[in-house]
Amino acid sequence: MSVWDAVAHKRVVRRFADRPLEPDHLVRILNAGRRAASSKNLQRWQFIVCRDRDHLAELTRVGPWADHLAGAAVAIALVTPDPAAADSPASVMFDLGMAAGNMMLVAWELGIGSVPATVYEQDLARQLLGYPEDHHCEYLLSFGYPADPDILTRPNKAGGRVALADILHDERW
Repeated sequence: MSVWDAVAHKRVVRRFADRPLEPDHLVRILNAGRRAASSKNLQRWQFIVCRDRDHLAELTRVGPWADHLAGAAVAIALVTPDPAAADSPASVMFDLGMAAGNMMLVAWELGIGSVPATVYEQDLARQLLGYPEDHHCEYLLSFGYPADPDILTRPNKAGGRVALADILHDERW
């Protein structure tokens, strides 16, 4: 699969098959995040891998739209230094997005679906994941082989994206 094919056809997957990820697939996904571009090459991220079924169920409580975590083969918590700290540059969240995007695209190439969950309950997330007080978890990513494997090859829906001409400005707005 080319990078363009992965970008053009990747879908959000919220329902997963009851099957663990192949260990080498998980390592490849994690390395894709680790290899992401990073401002000043600071690589200010840590990844917490969660596979235990009970732990995944507990993690659904971190946000109102996090139910997909319970059915995932793996959830990866994306942890950074606290972006609200006075000395934290805004680039930490951009870097995190780069890592997440890499992970999700590589997963798609491997036939693995994914979807992010936003953390709304910060104290609960810290309690469940055990990261230090000076760190922050804004997102967890669910990964798993799709319950419906046809989603991997299904054509895109017509009109699913805004036309390029509607968002493009040349030189100036």
